[in-house]
Amino acid sequence: MTKVLITGATGNVGTEVIKSLHNTNHQLELYAGVRSLTTDNNKLDNYKIKFSQFDFTDITTYENALDGCSILFLLRPPQISEVEKYFIPIIDACKDKGVKHIVFLSVQGVEKSKIIPHHKIEKLIVASKIPYTFLRPAYFMQNFTTTLHNDLVNMKRIYLPAGNAKFTLIDVRDIGLVAASVLTNTSQHINKSYELTCKEKLSFSEMAIKISDILQTNIQFISPNLVSFFLTKRKEKTPTMLILVMIMLHYFPRFQKDPEITDWVEKITNKQPTTFEQFINDNKKALAE
Repeated sequence: MTKVLITGATGNVGTEVIKSLHNTNHQLELYAGVRSLTTDNNKLDNYKIKFSQFDFTDITTYENALDGCSILFLLRPPQISEVEKYFIPIIDACKDKGVKHIVFLSVQGVEKSKIIPHHKIEKLIVASKIPYTFLRPAYFMQNFTTTLHNDLVNMKRIYLPAGNAKFTLIDVRDIGLVAASVLTNTSQHINKSYELTCKEKLSFSEMAIKISDILQTNIQFISPNLVSFFLTKRKEKTPTMLILVMIMLHYFPRFQKDPEITDWVEKITNKQPTTFEQFINDNKKALAE
């Protein structure tokens, strides 16, 4: 059987990839890369999957996890910004172990932004000559149930320095469906890149209105200046690196062209992408408490 290692297996995207593969007829031997074999594997009890210790911050775990691996689903944990320190050894281990395909979770617009880590990682993968598929998703709808959740629920606000910038969106569940389709049929996706979006482009003001309407509450969008945003988030004990990532994600788009809407989700999965309204309806409870 073809061994597939899924990194970030217990995170938002990794879990959805595993869930989609669970609902797909395939002949893959799935391994979840987890930091701890004793505490993390119970998060995936409902799925037929094996486990390998894989810790991005521990280079010594790479070789064993990739032993016998044909396909690697690779993502970058938000806290890992030192590309050379961690991703060069990962790619080197892939070459040593004969990995035949890397599916990398990148980000929309990566080819135009050399300052984000994903840009360097894509370059490393291309240079390795290992066949690849780059999934470049838009802004995660699930940010509202994770990073932005506290402000949304406790302050009834979206507090980001995004101004009137428009964002394309994607539901992580759709990323899981696309990834599962690619992983089970890599020969059709060799050295391809796919930007993954839904069918709409929204500002955070428009998102706030949609959330307010569906939840029947009043969610305000506040766009602070960078100093106010930074100081507010530091008072909330948000790590500095995460604040800088949030600024990069939300502030810089104000000075860039609007991102493009694509139809890759539909083409690859034969399913219409989830709308923002559907995401809100599906997550009413999580968005309200």
